[in-house]
Amino acid sequence: QMQLIESGGGLVQAGGSLRLSCAASTRTFNSYAMGWFRQAPGKEREFVTAISRTGGSTNYADSVKGRFTISRDNGKNTVSLEMNIVKPEDTGVYYCAAKATIYTENYYLKEIQYDYWGQGTQVTVSS
Repeated sequence: QMQLIESGGGLVQAGGSLRLSCAASTRTFNSYAMGWFRQAPGKEREFVTAISRTGGSTNYADSVKGRFTISRDNGKNTVSLEMNIVKPEDTGVYYCAAKATIYTENYYLKEIQYDYWGQGTQVTVSS
């Protein structure tokens, strides 16, 4: 069982930076691949970035590549999303997700592949 709690959302101007964090309740955090998704108003939830169990492999949506960085700290049971040079189109609710997996270096890109989700944190980028 896993409980995920996102934090760090807020209002930021275009071009600025924001760091989101996701805290996991499980004692076996290193057994989960992690991901971030977001949902803009009026749009479907979309993939943002994912990271493998070890943190050794990552993947980014083209829309955020070069601007966002995902990382994890398995000692603290957290995964973070550094958002840089944010754009108005980055606005949305950001969700942390976890997938139990035996594969240490796999990452996952689809919502349906994930087992647990946080409640989300709002990010608003003003122009």
